[in-house]
Order: sequence, then C-alpha cells, then structure tokens
Amino acid sequence: MTKQFFHADIVGSFLRPADLKQAHADFAAGKLDAAGLKQVQNKDIQELVQAEVAAGLKAVTDGEFSRSWWHLDFLWGLNGTERYDYNESYKFKGSKTRTDNVRLTGKIAYNPDHPFFEAFKYLQSVTPTGVIPKQTIPSPTMLFRDNRSDLALNFYDNWEDYLADLAQAYHQTIQHFYDLGCRYIQLDDTTWAFLIAKFLETKDDFQEQAKYRKLAEDAVTVINGALKGLPEDLTVTTHVCRGNFKSTYLFSGGYDVVAKYLGQLNYDGFFLEYDTDRAGSFAPLKQIWNNRDNVRVVLGLVTSKFPELESEDLLKERIQAATEFVPLKNLALSTQCGFASTEEGNSLTSEEQWNKIKLVVKVSQDVWPEG
Repeated sequence: MTKQFFHADIVGSFLRPADLKQAHADFAAGKLDAAGLKQVQNKDIQELVQAEVAAGLKAVTDGEFSRSWWHLDFLWGLNGTERYDYNESYKFKGSKTRTDNVRLTGKIAYNPDHPFFEAFKYLQSVTPTGVIPKQTIPSPTMLFRDNRSDLALNFYDNWEDYLADLAQAYHQTIQHFYDLGCRYIQLDDTTWAFLIAKFLETKDDFQEQAKYRKLAEDAVTVINGALKGLPEDLTVTTHVCRGNFKSTYLFSGGYDVVAKYLGQLNYDGFFLEYDTDRAGSFAPLKQIWNNRDNVRVVLGLVTSKFPELESEDLLKERIQAATEFVPLKNLALSTQCGFASTEEGNSLTSEEQWNKIKLVVKVSQDVWPEG
C-alpha cells in the first residue's frame, strides 16, 4: 500500500476563467440552464487539468470550478444542513465577502447523493494515466464556527453525540470518494488559524482560553474520528488556511499555540502557510511533524495572493532552514493557498498564477531531484 507524496504540490483552487464566471452569472440570472452551466464547467476543468499536467504537477484538481465557496458548497450538500443568509460578511482584512452561511436543520448525516461525488467522477475521467486526481473538501471543523452549530442541541441530547455524527458523516463521505477511485483527498481548515488568533488575543483570560482549548480538543476528536479505519492506500492531508479572499486574509500568528493539537491529528500531510512573517518561525514544525516518518509537511512558501515571484535561492534557503525541525525527505513545497478560495479569485492574472505553479515545480525539482 502506498501513499501519494509529491514534493511539488498544490492546495487546489485556481482562478476561474472568464467564460465560467459569465456562465455562473447567467445561471444565477436564469439565462442559462444547469446543463449549459455544466457544459462550460466541464470544458474549463478539462483544459485546467491539461494545464496542470503541462506545468509538471503529478496531482491535479478541478480547480473547485463547480463551486462558489471553498467550503460552503460542500457543507450545504450534507444531510441535516441548509443554506441561509448570515447577514454578515466574514471579517477579512480589507475586503467583505458575500453573506452566505450554513446551519443545521436536523441531525448531521452522510449524503450518498452529494454533488461533489459527480464532480470527482468527472475530474477522474479527464485525468491522464499516471497523474492523481486530488479531491479537496473542507474539514468537519468548519461546521463548528460562525454560528453553524448553534442549533445542534435542538437535535441532539448532548454535544458529544453531535460530534460523533459529524465524524461519521465525514468518514462515510471520504470512504465513498475512495470507492469511486479517489486516492488523495485534502481537508481544508481555517479553524487552526482562528484558534491561533484567539489564543493570542485571550492569553490573559483563563475562561476564554479554556473555551478555545475545548474547541481544539473537539477538533482533534472529530477529525481523528473521521479518519479512523480508512483504507491504508488513501492519502488524507490538511491545509491549515489563514483565510483567502481577493488576496486578503483573516488570521495571523505563529503555529506554536496549536502545534500540540496538530501533532495529534492522524493526517498523512500538513499544508502550512509560510509566505509571510505573520506565520512565525519554523520551530513548531517539530511538534507538528511529531517524529512521524510517514507524515509530510508541505511548506507554503510561495504566495498565491500577489503576482511577484519569489526568489528561487531564497525559497531553497527557507526549505533548508526547515530541515532543522523536519527531515528534508518529509518536506514538500506548494503555494501557501489556492488562487481562488471563492469564485471571485485573487488579485493576479492567469499567466501570473501559472508562473507561481511553475516556480514551485522548478524549485522542487532542484531540491528533490529524485522526484
């Protein structure tokens, strides 16, 4: 049984082509039917996969072209949830999002007809032999925050039963992706960056610290519950995201305060954002990696937010610096996030996006010539 391990990797989302943005707008306005929208999506996904392969990537995604949000579209597809207007934007530094959100309508459960299954099947169908189709979904912890679980105790006798159902719904979902042929799945998660910010903000408030410690412990419980008993040849990684909307961000702070929790998670890999000084030092990597020879740490040293290209020499120096805490063979390189966590996309052009991907591949080939 083998895990998927690429020294050059991607977080997953890509800038939406102009025709796809127009198709989504026409669909929302009733000018285009679902079949017409899907035709445009499928064409653009096929072209994207071809571009990813041409850039030298060994694992490809569908760019998240069939969704509007990196997380909400998936959460809306679970049984026991619904879409609603939160009436508040997410508090990014310098920009406002749309006000969509998700809330519970009953007990949370696996949906065998989740639309993401069909999306994966299409991605798989256009992925060439020898290349891995990679599926991205939000972490189950994304149902903990922004009032998404406020109604849980309307449907459950206690919080622990809710967490158990959430873990089970995710376990069954991931297992079904595997049954469809998926061998590489990534769970994106802003919860840890949220906790970093909250731990730092409340460092002198014992009660608040206890509240956030409980959230972190619950996150470990649910994630490990979802991962327990999955097939050995399925690679499951996580991306610890600090927020990504029109090149803005949500959270700052080093990984020190959450490293012990990340080190307990039974993931095969951790995509960690390290593109700015806001991420702190590499020192927490030792505790996150936790001497697990089968675990990789993917350094997000190349920003996906801005077009300027990083220095190859500086990237190599930073990778070398990280080897003080994690062996070089357990390290990999990626952009710090995707290029379009929402359909609006970041502030760079398609050409600049691909220059970033090519930089990741080139530096990876130089640092890990064995592949």
